[in-house]
Amino acid sequence: MPRSTRGVGLRGDDRKDDHISPKLIRSLTLLHAVLYGLGVTIGAGIYVLVGAAAGRSGMHAPLAFVFAAIVMGMTAASFAELGTRMPVAASEAAYVEAAFHRKWLAGAAGLLVVAAATISGATISAGSAGYIGVFVPLHPSWIIAGVVLAMGAIACLSAVQSIGFAGAMTIIEIGGLLLIVGASLWGGSPLISRLPDLWPAAGHLTAWTGIAQTTLLAVFAFIGFEHLVNISEEMKNPRRTLPWALFITLGATALLYALVVWIAVITVPPAELATSAAPLALVFQRLTGLPLHVLSAIAVVATVNGIIVHMIMIGRVLYGLADQGNLPSVLAVVDPKSGTPVVATLIGIAAILVLALGVPLTGLAEWTSRFTLGIFALVNLALIRIKTAEAKPPPNVFVVPMWIPVMGLATSTLFVLVDLYLWLVRSAGG
Repeated sequence: MPRSTRGVGLRGDDRKDDHISPKLIRSLTLLHAVLYGLGVTIGAGIYVLVGAAAGRSGMHAPLAFVFAAIVMGMTAASFAELGTRMPVAASEAAYVEAAFHRKWLAGAAGLLVVAAATISGATISAGSAGYIGVFVPLHPSWIIAGVVLAMGAIACLSAVQSIGFAGAMTIIEIGGLLLIVGASLWGGSPLISRLPDLWPAAGHLTAWTGIAQTTLLAVFAFIGFEHLVNISEEMKNPRRTLPWALFITLGATALLYALVVWIAVITVPPAELATSAAPLALVFQRLTGLPLHVLSAIAVVATVNGIIVHMIMIGRVLYGLADQGNLPSVLAVVDPKSGTPVVATLIGIAAILVLALGVPLTGLAEWTSRFTLGIFALVNLALIRIKTAEAKPPPNVFVVPMWIPVMGLATSTLFVLVDLYLWLVRSAGG
């Protein structure tokens, strides 16, 4: 079997023929996977995204998050099928090579994933200085270096340890959003009685246009769930765990986002939310009367968590690309004690540190989302090609009907084109 297809024919968790060199250890449970998925999907972005959503759609903003989750659900289903067919690291590259049999295209897809994650990790690292600086009076460069190196040390631990740490941070991060929900319920907010305000009239074209624009914004808030496929090689039973982890992550994120946005727009007027630099902190203060520092501390945890989950993912993708023969084999070396691709992870840590400290990231962060949507389109196209070429799917895999990847391809492509069009309009006007 060629190295580039290693893992494609594996049944269940069998890896008995891997005696040549240490491989990643199958140690992650469904709980680990869900916490990782939530940690990489629910980021600090929601703490500021609420304001932009309220400004575009007002009281109807929660609907945009529900619609975005439905759209992303189709691509998540495509990832679920491909991930159970090929539970390997650098999954996107493996899918592309299995579909198109072009090693250069598979390598390019994998490196694009790495580039997007590195830029995203560096952006979060640079942003962490602002939050942490409230509590630690150091120069931003020292804060960035300290945080990146500390999180890098944790990312080099075993998968159970590093993802366990990230999971604990995820619980705190989600706890910040649940604090808002709890404060709203405790304060008697009219969550139910105001529901008629949520759905606009069928003929209200302006409202529906605003929801459509906000859905594009909300799609970016859900990007991250796809990183679960890159730790599938470390799941105990990926063919069962991965689909559940993907759908639980997406469903829980959609529910939490929609609920928090709904609470926000009925607590603070949407126009005021739209002009606030820290909209959720403002909502929390209105509901509880407590100082903004409470939510700022949780935002610190959210940024720290965002850094470590990106480091973990970058290390696994580089490992997978090397293991598939697309990068030097040294990156496929796994530490025998921790079961972690330490060399690949260290390269990811160094790249994040250099970018965060030495490269202007303004404008680059937006392109990470466009690159990711492009990868989504390519992955859906890969599944279409694989399903078209076979008489029947292999046994014991999660199978979706053909219309799922077709719709996933169409929506991903549409979102990329619409976003690029809006970007060009803004650039021309600005």
